[in-house]
Amino acid sequence: MYNRETILKEYPGKIAVTVCGILVIVLTLSIGFFLLVKGMGTFTIYKHNVLEFLFSSEWKPEDTGLGGGKVGALIYIVGSLLTCGLALIISVPFSFAAAVFMTEIQPVAGTRILQPAVSIFAGIPSVVYGWLGLTLLVPFIKNLFNLPHGFTVLSASLVLALMILPTITTVTADAIRAVPEDYREGAYALGATRWQVIHSTVLPAAKNGIFTAVILGLSRAFGEALAVAMVIGKMKSFPSSILSPTTTLTTAIASDMGGAMDGGEYNMALWTMALLLYLISLLFIFIIHMLSAKKERD
Repeated sequence: MYNRETILKEYPGKIAVTVCGILVIVLTLSIGFFLLVKGMGTFTIYKHNVLEFLFSSEWKPEDTGLGGGKVGALIYIVGSLLTCGLALIISVPFSFAAAVFMTEIQPVAGTRILQPAVSIFAGIPSVVYGWLGLTLLVPFIKNLFNLPHGFTVLSASLVLALMILPTITTVTADAIRAVPEDYREGAYALGATRWQVIHSTVLPAAKNGIFTAVILGLSRAFGEALAVAMVIGKMKSFPSSILSPTTTLTTAIASDMGGAMDGGEYNMALWTMALLLYLISLLFIFIIHMLSAKKERD
């Protein structure tokens, strides 16, 4: 039984935490409802269909309230998938190597030196990444591949890879640290070498956390707009290779939303892009929860 004094001390904090938690839930649901209302206008007001939006490459929405344009966003979707997928391919090996080094190879040096360095990368504003990419990476790729310009999918992917590296590294390192020490001791007792312990025991045991790290990194990449817009070229065309310019969903929203007439077809189409990004984020969150639930069952 709690006495009155204990109740008076604990209840204000409990109420404050509960209210804050409810506000976060309400805010998230409100954002989702707002995006749903605005994004569905493309289909309910201007009578376009979902298949046209997802699988057509004709992007010519009218900047009026009359409609009649084309809202095929396939170029933006393909640009986002290609750019983020390549960034993930580039970033994952370095992230895994850094996480293994700071947890299994040199945990003292990793904790004191590498982990703070990774944290610094996470705190750098995206505009700084974009500016460095624009001034250093774009000219380098232009000269390296003898291109007319360096605004390419590769440029955007390299910038994104650097931006998502801290997220994947940190979460992967936490997943590896969470593996019980008994697993390592048992493997060593059976005569395994350190690399065999890491490869055959530690990483498989941490696989759900590692998958979560990759999904969080991919989610971070999908949501990035400014840095990508500065180096990708913003050309409304399918890229013929990773050395071609293209555009993405976030780039289009960031570049065009300010100039689109409120309530017009163009404005509604951009809101539909935002709704699509929101749904992609929910999908990533759902996958993460599935992996977490699987880890608890295991």
